[in-house]
Amino acid sequence: MAGLVLEYYLLLRSILKAKPQLRARLTRCRHCGIFFLTHPRNHGRKDLGCPFGCKEAHRKHRSTQRSVAYYREPEGKIKKAIQNGKRRARAPADSLPCPGSTLEHVRIVVSLIEGRRVSRQEILEMLARVLRQHSMVRRRKIDQAVDWLNANPP
Repeated sequence: MAGLVLEYYLLLRSILKAKPQLRARLTRCRHCGIFFLTHPRNHGRKDLGCPFGCKEAHRKHRSTQRSVAYYREPEGKIKKAIQNGKRRARAPADSLPCPGSTLEHVRIVVSLIEGRRVSRQEILEMLARVLRQHSMVRRRKIDQAVDWLNANPP
């Protein structure tokens, strides 16, 4: 993990050297302390969580705290019993994976760097091109294909 953070900081530093005006968009995560670029409307805020997992973890933790407090009250216990009864009555539904905030963060940072609005579709296409490239490690082609399939199952 430390290697990824170091690589991230080297990349962030090179971006700030090339685009010094983005230094004003630099902020620190209030949970883990990592620096990251944020949207211009969040300029000066000190209560932001990083898009690398802290924001979601804190949101889930607070949601759990609210739920626990509510379901300990009498009306919450009644509602929970009704919900559990409905859950047992229906078949489980397949849920679609929701996109994480990392993709949105990449979109915002690329928009800041390029000085124009970049769409989510452009980011997905760019990531598809980058992830399609072969790694520089000398491996047999079959091993590389297996690793790619393990990382991106059909």
